[in-house]
Order: sequence, then structure tokens, then C-alpha cells
Amino acid sequence: MDKKNYTIFGGIDNGVTGTIAIVTPEERTFCKMPVYKTRSYTKEVKYITRINFPKLITLLEEVSSKGECLFYLERPMINPGRWVASMSALRALEATVIALEQCGIDFEYIDSKKWQRYFFPDKKGTNELKQASMFRGLELFPEHDKLIRKHKDADALLIVQYLMEQQNNGKRK
Repeated sequence: MDKKNYTIFGGIDNGVTGTIAIVTPEERTFCKMPVYKTRSYTKEVKYITRINFPKLITLLEEVSSKGECLFYLERPMINPGRWVASMSALRALEATVIALEQCGIDFEYIDSKKWQRYFFPDKKGTNELKQASMFRGLELFPEHDKLIRKHKDADALLIVQYLMEQQNNGKRK
């Protein structure tokens, strides 16, 4: 990817239960991924959660109009033993990628282990990492206390923090 003068950074905790964190020179935004429930595409009478594409586009267009953007998009969980969750993650990823591309936002994929190892080198396992994410998020981003506590993690905020620190040659602020 070409070296651009990025002024806006984003982190996306992928999926329909994910979050988005965006840092501009003026502010740090943290929100849940816009979603809605709809009838499943299968023959079963059940409902699924999908990305609300128009709302995601509106959010990303507003951000991209303010400057050059670089986002880290967390790679989805793919586990054959968790087929339904994996398919949901892949559907969400595809919608998110198309929205980023449509808005002209540069992005790179990141594995959760990479940013988690950076912030929590001694933590292992989903529950331990989620709890550590929440507590670190509350420590670093107290202005987002309510959503961090409700969501039970600050993954998107930590992803964007990791991205910005990597852009600054890994120097912690």
C-alpha cells in the first residue's frame, strides 16, 4: 500500500456483534456496528442479524470526507465446528469490505492475536482476553465507559490504538 498522509484511523472488530472505533484529529468515536434483524435466507423460519449497509455507508462516507483514512479490519473467526457463527462472520466481513471500498477507505486485515499479544502478552483464552480488553479500554478510554461496559470489551478501540502506535513506529503515547 502506498504511503499516504493518513489523518484518520479506524479499527473494526468484525461481525454483527462488533464495534467500530474511529480517530480523527478532532475526536475519537466508538460505536456498535449498525445491524438489523431479518428473516433468514434458509427454509427454516428463523431470524439472522445483518450489517445495516446504508447506515454503515453513511458513517464511513462522513469519515472519509474529512481526510485520508486507514482502517484495520479484524479477520473473522472461521471455525468449522462453529459453522453458523463462521458464516455470519464472513457475511459481515464481505459487507464491511464492500462499504470500505465504496467509500475509498484504505484498510488492512489484522489477526486478533497480533493486537492482543501487543496489549496482553500474558493473557490466553477468549474469556481472559475479553475481560482484559474491557479493563484496558476503561483505563485508556474512560469517555466510552458506558458502551465498553455494555459491550463487555473495547476491541475496536484497542485495534485502532494499535494501528496508530504502529504508524508512529511502535512508540507508545
